Amino acid sequence: MKRRGSGPKPSRLVDNLSVTYDAAHWRLLKSIREKTISIFGALATWGNSALVHGSVARGDVDEKSDIDILIPTSVSTQLVEAQLASSRTSPYSREITQATPQHSPKAHIYLDPERTASITIPLSEFRGLELEFYKFGGTASFEDLKRGTRRPGCTKRLSLIQPTDDGHMESPIIDRQSEVARLLGVSSDIVRERIRVLTRRDTIGRTGVFLRLVVPEGASFEEVVKSEAESNPALRRTLRERQR
Repeated sequence: MKRRGSGPKPSRLVDNLSVTYDAAHWRLLKSIREKTISIFGALATWGNSALVHGSVARGDVDEKSDIDILIPTSVSTQLVEAQLASSRTSPYSREITQATPQHSPKAHIYLDPERTASITIPLSEFRGLELEFYKFGGTASFEDLKRGTRRPGCTKRLSLIQPTDDGHMESPIIDRQSEVARLLGVSSDIVRERIRVLTRRDTIGRTGVFLRLVVPEGASFEEVVKSEAESNPALRRTLRERQR
């Protein structure tokens, strides 16, 4: 049994591990989740369908954990930003990314200069494995946060985190694709894809994204992505296909 505090994380887990959270960990988790709840509240209507993903959903947070919130359907970013403004939550910066030419472009609203809290909105509807990507890492709803519920998910170290009453169980996922998929309610395809991508990242490092655009003040995400599509045939094709 291992106690979880603020120490370094292993690079890759090879054995099952039982982790017990100490008082400092529970306080940190409570603090981060309270901040997350406040952002969900600022989203009003969209907060009910939004999800937080990653360590905040699973519970295995540390001092460097980010708050990553996803609105999983394509909605008007201008309406979302207007709601944030009415709740006195102002974006610090805004960006559009597209992982590959086949992926949906996404709007990112960063709420602080360090980018430790963000809201992501797809600019065209997710397809295939795109939503399962988030479920693979663990997702929690507004209601989950209010109830103190933690959800299982996988880390970038290819470890499955399964919450327990006093911490979590941590186990490797390689060669367990079907079992892990069943536990997370996702397809085996996304588990295999994430193993492939993250194993490749270990070998050659992070490779970046296909498209990254800064959204200037006064412009909307929709305006910027439409303008980019006029000169970017790959983006234009993806947007056209998602409208069918």
